[in-house]
Amino acid sequence: MIEGGCLCGGVRYAITGALADVQVCHCQSCQKAQGGPFATNIPVDRACFEWRRGEAQIRDYESSPGKHRLFCGRCGSPLISRRDAMPQAVRVRAGTLDHAPAAHIASQAFTAEAVPWWPPGDDAPCFAGPRPKARK
Repeated sequence: MIEGGCLCGGVRYAITGALADVQVCHCQSCQKAQGGPFATNIPVDRACFEWRRGEAQIRDYESSPGKHRLFCGRCGSPLISRRDAMPQAVRVRAGTLDHAPAAHIASQAFTAEAVPWWPPGDDAPCFAGPRPKARK
């Protein structure tokens, strides 16, 4: 079991199963929402994610149509994001995990919007815009 939560400890969650690799997003919305040069997201199957404490404390901000960013209403920590079009998945903010995952960066999206003082690395596939959808 993998656990995490917000800065003040009021909100806690648990993930069952192995974690996927990190997806980095450099878009301006993620920069503003995270207060940094990018967001570090770990996709998780919704069935493997569970709020353990503080669910009443969670605030939901719809940053663009159908895109929800959930954060602690007390300390402001960004916790997860979710999309209405993908109810089976959430994206956990990697920095909220209790222990850093042994994962690597799978991709970097919106690199055209990256801040000039922290350019994207070349250790993962980079996309100027959104990450392409996986082909079936």
